[in-house]
Amino acid sequence: MTDSPWLGDACSLVEEFRAKRRSPREELEATLAALQSSQLNAVSFIDTDAALARADKADTSLPFGGVPLGVKELDYVQGWPATEASVPFADRKADFTSTMVSRLQEAGANHFALTTASEFGGVNVTRTVLNGATRNPWNTEHTPGGSSGGSAAAVAGGLFTLGSAGDGGGSIRIPAGFTGLVGLKSTFGRIPRGPHVQYGNLTVTVGATTRSVRDTARWFDVCNGHHASDPLSLPRVDGWESALGTVNVKGLRVAVVPNWGGAVVSPAMWNVLLESADHLVKSAGLTRVDNVNTELPKMGAAWSISGMIEIRALLGDMWPDCAEVLTPEMRAGLELTQGRYGEVERAKIEERRAAVNMKMAQIFDEVDLVITASNPDIAFAAEGPLPKVFGGIPAGAGNNGLLTFPCNLHGNPGISVPAGTVDGLPVGLQIIGPHFSEQVLLELALILERECPWPLVAPGAPA
Repeated sequence: MTDSPWLGDACSLVEEFRAKRRSPREELEATLAALQSSQLNAVSFIDTDAALARADKADTSLPFGGVPLGVKELDYVQGWPATEASVPFADRKADFTSTMVSRLQEAGANHFALTTASEFGGVNVTRTVLNGATRNPWNTEHTPGGSSGGSAAAVAGGLFTLGSAGDGGGSIRIPAGFTGLVGLKSTFGRIPRGPHVQYGNLTVTVGATTRSVRDTARWFDVCNGHHASDPLSLPRVDGWESALGTVNVKGLRVAVVPNWGGAVVSPAMWNVLLESADHLVKSAGLTRVDNVNTELPKMGAAWSISGMIEIRALLGDMWPDCAEVLTPEMRAGLELTQGRYGEVERAKIEERRAAVNMKMAQIFDEVDLVITASNPDIAFAAEGPLPKVFGGIPAGAGNNGLLTFPCNLHGNPGISVPAGTVDGLPVGLQIIGPHFSEQVLLELALILERECPWPLVAPGAPA
């Protein structure tokens, strides 16, 4: 009998299944037992009986055959809760399954639970009225970040090896950085968001938080490729996992930037990240380019206003009566932006997007890569609020997403890779490339993984 969940990566778990050293049912039972005693509050719904039945019939010849899969509660599984992590939708059920989840099911993954997220995916801390606060397995007083905090906490906490995630402003990379995981935000459209996709700000991509580079590569092997229900999704690209270790990165030009997006980064953390960046530049044979002007145009409040419009429309006539059961950040955002979206704001959004696109194109004409931080500092308190001081330096609360949001607005990829610890908490190095450069980013992440290996789970896991 397997006493605890697998603490390696998902790919090695599949190997254990195929070798008959573990079984999918034993693995799921170990995961369910670990969740019962966990203090992380990483899961909001478990489909126990159906998942056990699927485990008994698992086809371990498939890429993720028999692997327990946590599905972020902002993704949909038909018949499961579709709460948006929000009290007004506590009783709503999904009447369809997301394309990404469907593809993972076809690849053998056993979707068994929903992982906690921030309300509507709108904040970088996973703490809601509906579910309470999710906690970082490295130190439960701290947050795993958001919005994909439950997936990150569970995977880093040794509860299960795969959790889905989404990134509309950093919600894959931020929790990956806070919990010591790999988090790839891909080129916009790489994995379809359908069916019933609504594009909104055109910033959201979907993916995973994983323990290893090859887990992420296999995830994209399984999930990428055009689907007609998401017309903006990209054509399929094969060979993500098989290409690892073969991509030529020598000579690529790189800028190493501590203040990407205008963020204020903790000096103590940057010292750790710079050591990792210097190692990568040397080991990969990159060409460092200094004095590159990487200052980006300000995104402005108009962008936040447009995002709140989507949430306001979703709430419909439940607003404003539901205000008191929303998280403080969502309530304040809706109140602040009410009635402020119009033709002037819309024009500002497109003006800012065009300016960012032009500047990013200029940067990637001068360099092939940008290396920076995934977060401004180590993970803050699990209950929040978003910090206004980073490493002793005053900074606005919005500072927390400045490092990640440029990739969302421009639609290009970025990956967060574990790069050490500060005060016992993980810090993430973010490597950013132009559109369609994911395989290069994975190759660089692989170099760091092989030469500067990181713990696959937090000390003491499973929690």
